[in-house]
Amino acid sequence: MKLLMTTILALSMVIPSYAQLTINGVTLPSTVKVGDATANLNGGGIRKKLFFKLYVGGLYLSEKSTDASAIINADKPMAVKLQITSSMISSENMSEAITEGFEASTGGNTAPLKAKIDEFVNTFKKDEIVEGNVFDIVYVPGKGVESYKNGKLQGTIEGMDFKKALFGIWLGSKPADEDLKKAMLGQ
Repeated sequence: MKLLMTTILALSMVIPSYAQLTINGVTLPSTVKVGDATANLNGGGIRKKLFFKLYVGGLYLSEKSTDASAIINADKPMAVKLQITSSMISSENMSEAITEGFEASTGGNTAPLKAKIDEFVNTFKKDEIVEGNVFDIVYVPGKGVESYKNGKLQGTIEGMDFKKALFGIWLGSKPADEDLKKAMLGQ
């Protein structure tokens, strides 16, 4: 019996844990579908500005990682899930924040991606954003970034260049929120 318990304990330390996570009243599921693949929750946290808790964000990967650069550059299935937790978020200010995020992520060099960025930002303007809305930003290798609002596909944008800039918003050297970046990386 002692050997069995020791074996179970040892295995639990080796096998990665992909449990769901509840943050600020939002439960991030342990897995999400990314095309035909499944991505596991890598980590999640709260996007804060001043003292407002704006949304809960979760990062989903095919394999756990704490290497932000490797994640940004990986051509593997992955997703970011955002659930709006504040009535302070509107379609207009979310669009502005995403645009600013691309500026920071690309070091101000958004010109090569302008059309793709505009197309992506417009997905946040289709319907007014309200507290409780859920956005799934899903990268499917060979297909591109699919953007969903409350489970409904809003659009697909091709290109690894766009995917890198987009995931750089949360994971880049100048992320939207440093604490959220660390939390998404499971740190």
